Amino acid sequence: MTERAPRILVSAGEPSGDLHGAEVVAALRDRWPAAQIDAVGGPRMAAAGAELLFPMERLSAMGAVEILRRIPAHLELYRRLRAGFREGRWDLYLPIDYPGFHLRTARAAMRAGSKVLYYIPPQLWAWGPGRVRKLAAAVDRLAVILPFEPAFFAGLGLSADYVGHPLLDRPPPPSRTDARSALGIAPEARVLALFPGSREQEVRSHWKTFLAVAERLRAEGRCDEVVVAVTPAGTYPDPGVVRLHADGGTVLAAADACLAKSGTTTLEAALADVPMAVAYRMNPLTFAVARRVVTVQWVSLANLVAERAVVPEFLQEAMTVPALAAALGNLLTEGHPARVAQLAALAEVRGRLGAPGASARVAAMAAELLAR
Repeated sequence: MTERAPRILVSAGEPSGDLHGAEVVAALRDRWPAAQIDAVGGPRMAAAGAELLFPMERLSAMGAVEILRRIPAHLELYRRLRAGFREGRWDLYLPIDYPGFHLRTARAAMRAGSKVLYYIPPQLWAWGPGRVRKLAAAVDRLAVILPFEPAFFAGLGLSADYVGHPLLDRPPPPSRTDARSALGIAPEARVLALFPGSREQEVRSHWKTFLAVAERLRAEGRCDEVVVAVTPAGTYPDPGVVRLHADGGTVLAAADACLAKSGTTTLEAALADVPMAVAYRMNPLTFAVARRVVTVQWVSLANLVAERAVVPEFLQEAMTVPALAAALGNLLTEGHPARVAQLAALAEVRGRLGAPGASARVAAMAAELLAR
């Protein structure tokens, strides 16, 4: 690499990518204060010091109709980035997640001679290795965030480095005492947290069942308070005595156990040392298709990291009020064998995730690539 500061393009297509991208931009700035860092992203990446070329709000979409409406924006951006790569505008391309768009732009970057470091690459371990050739042709290195991924990608002939999970770099949550004080909950109360989802469709699929589970547990005297982590995208009709709160970190910090949809929330609960049951329901046709292509045994990240079933999962028709209430009642009971066993397993999950510093490790990988 020449002595001049590097020129880097960081790209994210949705809010979680903007959050992770902001941390990476900050780490790149720490390493190269004079670097040219351009971004496809959102307000967090811009605040971290990137020059925003294209707002990701024009890309992100959920639902078939909305995705179709976003196609012109994707094509416009792809043409702009391809032209920039051909002009030699960037030394390094650093896409984050969002594989449909990023695999295509990464190939364009490679063909133009830019280095490509993919952070949070496609989850081929979940959906099968059919796209491995496309990925191999589009990247120099992979920065992965789950500890089992390097061995998986190595088996496919791809170089992948485990950098740690970005959740470990978040500010610490409030203490249990402070969280309960903020929510107006007594210190001695048994508290159940509900995480029905972040997207409108998820909340709609889960809310009635999650609420019914909470009502049953309260009626049976197995919990005293229920708090729901809500998002602007969701609607929560007839909550009754259930509390609604927008800060998921505070909700988890106050909880004795939680009922969560599958996803990152399961790792957040593991880090907060909160035992959980995991549930998910989707369109039956979509689920039938997924069962034919998904290659992993579990859906919750806590189980995937542990590589065994440490958290009970209730999917589709198994997501019933009696089954969930029975599992959560045990987890809410101090000293119950199910609670004791899961807390020990969650400690193992935390150990496997390792130490903070994911973004700094990504910046170090970028420096290694640029030095070649």
